[in-house]
Amino acid sequence: MADRVRIRDAVGEDAPLILRLIRELAEYESMLDRVRITEADIRRDGFGATPRFACIIAELETGGGWEAVGYALWYHNYSTFEGRAGIYVEDLYVSPHARGRQLGRALLAHLASKVRDAGGVRLDLSVLDWNPTRRFYEHLGFRGLSEWLPYRLTGEALPRLADEAL
Repeated sequence: MADRVRIRDAVGEDAPLILRLIRELAEYESMLDRVRITEADIRRDGFGATPRFACIIAELETGGGWEAVGYALWYHNYSTFEGRAGIYVEDLYVSPHARGRQLGRALLAHLASKVRDAGGVRLDLSVLDWNPTRRFYEHLGFRGLSEWLPYRLTGEALPRLADEAL
């Protein structure tokens, strides 16, 4: 019998679950020591007065009900050339014991439908160079962008530049 799966929008009460999944992802990426986010941050920035992100949860039906086993945390981006919005996937994660059940695909399909239904034009994400899921993304039709390189301003450079603001 096939596993029953559902994808649902996260709610504020999911903050502890989202934090647990973020920490699982960070551990998988050997970056657990970098995680600073708290449940309060998640509630404020995902479910507060001015949401900065949205999140969907993947659940598997078990003998005891529904078990949350994955998530995608995302926010809207915008293409000035296309004049249309899209979605940037900040995190996509499925717990190791639930992999191989097409949950990552289901999460991305759910987000692709959000983009399509809103008249958007793209679904973006970043993948660590060592991550074997790159083949999974490529199989779905994602393509690496060699002409666009990610850059980031952080650490001491951020406040130094901010001090120059007019």
